[in-house]
Amino acid sequence: MKYKIIINVKPQYMAHQSDPIKSSYLFSYHIVIKNLSSTTIKLVSRYWHITDGLGNSEDIHGPGVIGKTPTISPGNSFEYTSFCPLKTPMGFMEGSFRMIDTNKIEFDVEINRFRLLASQILN
Repeated sequence: MKYKIIINVKPQYMAHQSDPIKSSYLFSYHIVIKNLSSTTIKLVSRYWHITDGLGNSEDIHGPGVIGKTPTISPGNSFEYTSFCPLKTPMGFMEGSFRMIDTNKIEFDVEINRFRLLASQILN
């Protein structure tokens, strides 16, 4: 089966919850998952590969997102916001969502690499 799942990500630097003096930078990211397939899907797990500005990386695996395993019917979407702390003012995230369809077929949807950038370093 051909799946058409669109993932949109909007990262944002959380200046008021960060402390650059302590090398503590907090970023939020808002994700919209659109199901443009002809079948209902369910998000069962997530994988993130996070890299900070020094090249240190961490892999995160877990069930669902924000404590949920949403079911997304054809033409509908699910959105959520989560957070990522970094020790540097810049980093990257990329990963995948593991989905399952109504026939119990599992598949992965890639999340393209996106940049986390503290806004103050742009000035």
